[in-house]
Amino acid sequence: MNEPTDVSRERIQATESVIRPHIRRTPILEVEGAEFGLEGITIVFKLELFQHSGSFKVRGAFSNLLTRTVPPVGVVAASGGNHGAAVAFAAMKLGKPATIFVPSVCSPAKLDRIRRCGAELVIAGDRYADSLEASEAWTTQSGALRIHAFEGTETLVGPGTLGMELEEQDPKLDSLLIAVGGGGLIGGIAAWYQNRIKIIAVEPTEAPTLHLALKAGRPVDSPAGGVAADSLAPRQVGRQMFPIAQKFVQSSLLLSDDEIVDAQRRLWETMRIASEPGGAASFAALLSGKYKPSPGERVGVIVCGGNTEKLPQKGT
Repeated sequence: MNEPTDVSRERIQATESVIRPHIRRTPILEVEGAEFGLEGITIVFKLELFQHSGSFKVRGAFSNLLTRTVPPVGVVAASGGNHGAAVAFAAMKLGKPATIFVPSVCSPAKLDRIRRCGAELVIAGDRYADSLEASEAWTTQSGALRIHAFEGTETLVGPGTLGMELEEQDPKLDSLLIAVGGGGLIGGIAAWYQNRIKIIAVEPTEAPTLHLALKAGRPVDSPAGGVAADSLAPRQVGRQMFPIAQKFVQSSLLLSDDEIVDAQRRLWETMRIASEPGGAASFAALLSGKYKPSPGERVGVIVCGGNTEKLPQKGT
């Protein structure tokens, strides 16, 4: 297992300067909690769904493509959708070939993004783990550079730049709620903050990768279903981020599909923020009461992705 020191604040800062010309500085939105019946707190939404390719994943994609040697055959990635769209986008911008493997649960919005970037798209299996296995066989056969969705120092320090950016935008946050699939996002951000604020993981009940790993003391297989299966449901949490989580993540909260869909709907109805289910999961922790902030707390919520083709309506 890799040591968490591989993903240092210094490495994140250096990476930020490399990828800055290629990424957006996404906005924050400050809202009084009373607007959602959460009296006495302030919510700071980090709107990373406005990033290129529709999610935070493009930070890790550019980190890999700009700091590693890409062979003529290009890059390969396995993805539930967002990572694939990000790698396809970064490869297109840098003039590199890309082959993207996705499972059948990948949403049409994400498939469309990948296709529009000109990448070769391969649908392999029903879940992320199936696509990962197929991509690894292709990597061996082709010699392409593999860009993993949540493993690898370059993949982790990319999202770490989001933490750096958010601290510059709001240095007074008390806590930060972050959705977890493979853990690249929370791993990079937690490595940046290093316990200077409270970091809380948020996961679907039907895909509790980090939750089960923290209980077991190591990454273990978990279910891979639920409404956010195309973004938050790998078989295991990342091995490189896991020691970072053990050290810097305070707890993991589990949310039902209904709670995640309700948060997705509320984001749209109240602020016209069109989040995908995985992007709304962190806000669901607040709305559901699973996370109970202290009076006066300034709570950060990362809306990490917006690649969706439909939004839930009231009563659905």
